[in-house]
Amino acid sequence: MNRKFSWTGMLLALVVSVLFTGGCSAVAAPGPEGHLESKQSREKETSRLEPEISRETESTVSAKETEPSAVEIPAGGSELPSRYDARTDGRTAPVKNQGDLGTCWAFASLLALESSLLPEESYDFSEDHMSHDPNFLLDQKSGGDYIMSMAYLLSWRGPVLEEEDPYGDGISPEGLTAVKHVQEIQILPEYDRDAIKTAVYRTGGVQSALYTTLQGQQDSRYYKEENGAYYYSGTLPPNHDVVIVGWDDDYPAENFSELPPDNGAFLCENSWGTEFGKDGFFYVSYYDTNLGSTNLVYSGVEPADNYEQIYQSDLCGWLGQIGYGSENVWGANVYTASEGAQQIQAAGFYAVDADTEYEISVVTDVPQNPTDADWLRLKRRKSQMVSGKLSYAGYYTIPFPEPVTVQAGERFAIIVELRTPGAVHPMAIEYDSGDGRCLVDITDGEGYLSADGDVWERVETEQECNLCLKAYAVMR
Repeated sequence: MNRKFSWTGMLLALVVSVLFTGGCSAVAAPGPEGHLESKQSREKETSRLEPEISRETESTVSAKETEPSAVEIPAGGSELPSRYDARTDGRTAPVKNQGDLGTCWAFASLLALESSLLPEESYDFSEDHMSHDPNFLLDQKSGGDYIMSMAYLLSWRGPVLEEEDPYGDGISPEGLTAVKHVQEIQILPEYDRDAIKTAVYRTGGVQSALYTTLQGQQDSRYYKEENGAYYYSGTLPPNHDVVIVGWDDDYPAENFSELPPDNGAFLCENSWGTEFGKDGFFYVSYYDTNLGSTNLVYSGVEPADNYEQIYQSDLCGWLGQIGYGSENVWGANVYTASEGAQQIQAAGFYAVDADTEYEISVVTDVPQNPTDADWLRLKRRKSQMVSGKLSYAGYYTIPFPEPVTVQAGERFAIIVELRTPGAVHPMAIEYDSGDGRCLVDITDGEGYLSADGDVWERVETEQECNLCLKAYAVMR
């Protein structure tokens, strides 16, 4: 039997719905509210091998050891105070105003990013540049989500400075370069208060989302204006992104317009200007339906000169997942070294769920159109192999023990083996779902996928996608 067809079939996950619930859209509702329709309801079957359209099972385990990580959870949360306000430590960025555009996703992302650098470094990043990115087909009124902001930041298209691209002028100049390189974004477990608190306390604001009927300054039965307190207990999905910057375990339940089960609330920074809430901040009950269901922390932000070259083929980022119905998968992206001798120093990939184990390495002298025999030979001379385990989903940059030198024009590959407990599609991919959100180009990649590391297939031609697997280099 031809081993290419001995598998029960490729399972192409076209949605990671729980991870994509953030973002506001003026299409779904007037004003700064609204939300992009969930991916699960919009996806179309694009794979020729009977794709499975379902999300991965979300992990509920507590954080253990994360490599690398800026966030470590203290045992039982014992080191965390019962109340914390990042403003008292100068660790919140100034409140901004998105106006009547559907750009809360960009504001929340960059506010959280700015807070992660405070108080040592103070930046004002441009939401205009992020929301006008040419790889996104949605205009500023049509909303977005933080998968888009992750793609923008992790590809080094930003962040750029606000002064270089001011908000609200309807244009975005070309040729701007990122002033920081985002190398790691962790996605914390759902409703894990200790993980959220620890991230706020040790790293910076946590980007999350809630459902709101507020339209700027308008009233809502879920919001008690005099207390700046919000609580929603319904079943509607989130439609607005905010940044968690503190908490109060004893915040009175009576402060909300509707009584939650108990005391306790997160302090959040909004993007509706200082006239909203208490100077732009407000409290959201621990028992709110949506806040804490999606949580991003910008845990790896480095100077823009950390690496000189990024190799990538996933400019629109983590749009789906792929696998063989198993927790294990192998992936490889082949790149051609650009001008000059270079040293490959690190690689980056997405962990699609908690407790992902990885083994990653570099191979050089990759032939054109490699066969299974070629991959077997290449695997035998893998270089600078490094392995580890990641507590959280998210994007991670993994440095190699020693750099690998490549010459101009030389073909090299990053090879990764992933094991994600409970997953059936452990590899993140970029693909065109036909939803009109992102300008996906799969012709810029050369990726290969395998269930066992022996039998490989080309993903661009066989599955119409790119693998999310990057490489980072410096000039030698």
